[in-house]
Amino acid sequence: MDLEFSGELWFWRGPAPFHFVTVPDEQCGALEAASAAVTYGWGMIPVAARIGGTGWRTSLFPKDGRYIVPVKASVRKAEELEVGEVVAVRLTLDV
Repeated sequence: MDLEFSGELWFWRGPAPFHFVTVPDEQCGALEAASAAVTYGWGMIPVAARIGGTGWRTSLFPKDGRYIVPVKASVRKAEELEVGEVVAVRLTLDV
């Protein structure tokens, strides 16, 4: 399954601070349906992600009935991304 969407890059200041993009509601239903076949626990869904010319492997986190995409520092640096920017994200379920 391939998904493409745009979302705002945001920062979470928890005990392990990180940057994320939230998957829109429209795509979350498809991910929820596929999650039973691909999750490795806690609802995490392994994916190959891409923003611009930079790709990486990660896992989607379930949060508040939706999913969020963690965006590594190396991706933010390579694509010159700042918090609040709207970015185009491509995901492929990593099965």
